[in-house]
Amino acid sequence: MSRRRALAFEGAGPRVVALGGGHGLAATLRALRRVTDQITAVVGVADDGGSSGRLREEFGVLPPGDLRMALAALCGDDTWGRTWSQVVQHRFGGEGDLSGHSIGNLLICALWEQTNDPVIGLDWVGALLEAQGRVLPCSTAPLQIIADVQGLDPINPGHIAIVRGQVAVATTPGTIVGIRIEPANAPVCAESIEAVARADVIVLGPGSWYTSVMPHLLLPDLARAITESAAKRILVLNLDPNSDTEMSGLSVARHLVFLTDLVPALTIDVVIADPGHVDDLGALTRSCERIGAELVLNHLTYPRGTRLGEHDPDRLAVAIGSVI
Repeated sequence: MSRRRALAFEGAGPRVVALGGGHGLAATLRALRRVTDQITAVVGVADDGGSSGRLREEFGVLPPGDLRMALAALCGDDTWGRTWSQVVQHRFGGEGDLSGHSIGNLLICALWEQTNDPVIGLDWVGALLEAQGRVLPCSTAPLQIIADVQGLDPINPGHIAIVRGQVAVATTPGTIVGIRIEPANAPVCAESIEAVARADVIVLGPGSWYTSVMPHLLLPDLARAITESAAKRILVLNLDPNSDTEMSGLSVARHLVFLTDLVPALTIDVVIADPGHVDDLGALTRSCERIGAELVLNHLTYPRGTRLGEHDPDRLAVAIGSVI
């Protein structure tokens, strides 16, 4: 790694670790770029759909899609950053072998083959993009999400079915009553553990609750590092709970209950929510009080109703900045 890249990890702002995946984590990272120059993204590696699923199956690699999105979100706002952010997100069309693959996914896999190390490969991609932060996988082995789902059998509504794979879990119409990962003893990325241990602030969410936010807490060593960290722990809630198929029909307060039930030892210091997207403020307030968390309400949507369901990085940056 070049000295310039190494120094990019050392700044004057608070050390912030953001955990998650997909569009939710990307929104958090864009917001954090406005708050600090010391950002580490710890990204889930359970995706089994689309380009990521194909590359994972063909080469046995970590699914690169969420890692790519995190790197793109950390690209700068100058010409170089904007250009490379668009390039790595570009997806091939047509009907050939490359159809559906993104350039960023292929680039990451190529550097993994060159370096034979998932962390070094990601650091090299980050150096090329001049990413304003570091992107790490939560595990160095691909994970599979397994859910116990109730309500899939119309004749026997109480029957518990086992649903395997991130895509299947994310789209299941039933009610998830239990979740786990395989392999249960999956190796945690050592650099991720180190980043959490050194963090001043840890941010969880927003994102799909069971397939983006919770998998990190299903890795015992990573969950232990998060719960034992001296960092301030911030939870960012989704804008529209019903847009998350996994938790459809359940209140925002129930999202918080599921999280704390999964890891009873986990404490949350601050919960950030948009007041316009809280279905029961009283219930959410009581849930926060039960775990000793401060509830911070801020408008987090894009102005004038544009880009519905997405967090505005500027407004999210104000909310996060106000508590760190």
